[in-house]
Amino acid sequence: MPRSLVSTPAPPDSGTLRTLLHRYAHAGEPVSCEPLTEGLLNRGYRLSTTRGRFFLKHHLDGDREAIARQHEATHRLGALGLPVAPPVADTEGSTVAVLGGRCYALHPWIEGRHRDGGELTAAQSRRLGALLGHVHTCLEQVMEGPEGACAGAGAAPDAAADPEDTFALIEELLGLVRRGTGSRPRDAFDELAEHRLVERRALLERHAHRRPPAAVTPARGWVHGDFHPLNLLYRGAEPAAIIDWDRLGVQPRAEEAVRAAVIFFLRPDGTLDLAKIRPYSRAYRRATGADAAELAAAVHRVWWERLNDFWMLRWRYQLGDHRADPGFPASAALSVWWTRAYESVRDAFTD
Repeated sequence: MPRSLVSTPAPPDSGTLRTLLHRYAHAGEPVSCEPLTEGLLNRGYRLSTTRGRFFLKHHLDGDREAIARQHEATHRLGALGLPVAPPVADTEGSTVAVLGGRCYALHPWIEGRHRDGGELTAAQSRRLGALLGHVHTCLEQVMEGPEGACAGAGAAPDAAADPEDTFALIEELLGLVRRGTGSRPRDAFDELAEHRLVERRALLERHAHRRPPAAVTPARGWVHGDFHPLNLLYRGAEPAAIIDWDRLGVQPRAEEAVRAAVIFFLRPDGTLDLAKIRPYSRAYRRATGADAAELAAAVHRVWWERLNDFWMLRWRYQLGDHRADPGFPASAALSVWWTRAYESVRDAFTD
């Protein structure tokens, strides 16, 4: 889905870094600050000081209360044994530093790397499902109940996409693709985008009657909100830290499990590795107590969501942002393949 875009901020200057680090008792003086290229929602830096290395995060939304809530959640989750990287508190006990109207947080540097589903064995896929299930059950312990969540934290699930709205968006995007962008010549991406938009329109025309009914309310609870390979660091074969809790909120829990699997186990050709999804989902259900019917309903809602989703094309053609372009070929192919293999995908999540 489209995410808010803001201009890329300049890295903090040396004066800002010194002012920031002086808030902490044992952070030392800045030596270097290197931007990290991964990530779409916020800005991160590898900060080296005279006392060690840290991860400096610039929260672009600037919602200090929400950031503090996320920080408190990670502290509590860490106490329950989850692999997290809670922020460092300053000398006054705060984990959010506001400088020049910008919100920063200082985290310990965690050595590790990202691994997608193609690098995971069946056993590691099983542990991944168990880990996400553990996240959900631990959040249930440390957070207030869904009925007390504020609207900004995702208190109510979104209604399923209306295909009429999607048809209108497809026509708008097709117009942008066919007109081109300024003096830039039409390229292979434009050709693929047009093909996939026309293809998706035909799919929706055939399957519009399968829109998930509004009367069915999925089970909701606190979720990470953005659980995917770039938000999970591995050290060797084991997870070292779940990071980026910016989307912590109340949502249908089983849908997060399905969305995460779709991202982790998406192959470059736009198919899903169902052999790894099966142990992943079994472990998730065992950890949370979710039954097959709940996962089947979640599969249907996420399938429909994907069928109606064009956030990557909206970024490129409406907002002029090309950062998501590399992921488009596989993502667009997935919707077509998933529709054809619907029963097989559902069975992999529910067996």
